[in-house]
Amino acid sequence: MTVASRKRRSLTTIIVLGALAAIVGGVLTLYWPAIYEALEHEVIRAERTKRLSLAVAGQTLPGTPDLANLQGRLSSQKLDVGAPVFMRIFKRDFELELWMLRDGRFHRFATYPICLWSGHLGPKHKEGDRQSPEGFYTIDAKALNPASKYHRSFNLGFPNTFDRAHDRSGSFLMVHGGCASIGCYAMTDGVIDEIWTLVTAALKSGQERFQVQVFPFRMTDHNMALHAQSADAPFWQQLKQGHDLFEEEHLPPRVGVCQGRYVFQHAPANKDGSAAIADNCSDASAGS
Repeated sequence: MTVASRKRRSLTTIIVLGALAAIVGGVLTLYWPAIYEALEHEVIRAERTKRLSLAVAGQTLPGTPDLANLQGRLSSQKLDVGAPVFMRIFKRDFELELWMLRDGRFHRFATYPICLWSGHLGPKHKEGDRQSPEGFYTIDAKALNPASKYHRSFNLGFPNTFDRAHDRSGSFLMVHGGCASIGCYAMTDGVIDEIWTLVTAALKSGQERFQVQVFPFRMTDHNMALHAQSADAPFWQQLKQGHDLFEEEHLPPRVGVCQGRYVFQHAPANKDGSAAIADNCSDASAGS
């Protein structure tokens, strides 16, 4: 084979490989959202299996705080039992954050591992879909059940004003113990006991209700971009507005519903997040 022939063959090979790479790249770009969603679903399924196995074996879930040293942990952050509380749940991360009020701002006291939640990322739509809800909820003393079949529980209040505006249905969507879930957020009994201590003390000390924000994942720009092609992306963009307001101020925003959309206002200073979700458009503008 002559030098010229070898060069032509090499050039042909490069062109063919480049064309194949372009085709593969185009296919991956086209189908990547579906591929990523399937991969994420499998990661979540594997995480559920692992956490349930640990709970059944009586082992402590990774990330569980030192539950035997509640007072010491509170003291180290200059927090007191009875201070107002606020919560955030991140489904993809299997985490529940509990924040407490000090000096006019909320401070993150603890991040607890969620043992189980059911369904996939995205909101709950109807009774029986086995979905754990997403959105903004407020909980008062009437929502607490100390004699739950799942040890202790509090009702998230689904469907809220936003959910009802979208004809979403469901009932008894809880945060509870027992590490079992059909639409709920299930903790281990030890974790729900600590949460219960802080929540009940806050309500007894005068906090009328506390706010719980439930997100599909950490609401970073990177995560939003990864899920930009999801059918739920417009809904998640609404949730991000409320998420970012809290990140900015460390005060739960005032939440309302206007024309079927979540709307948010800056919280007045030193407020504890007790305001109920309002069903009106006054003094608020719907997010884009």
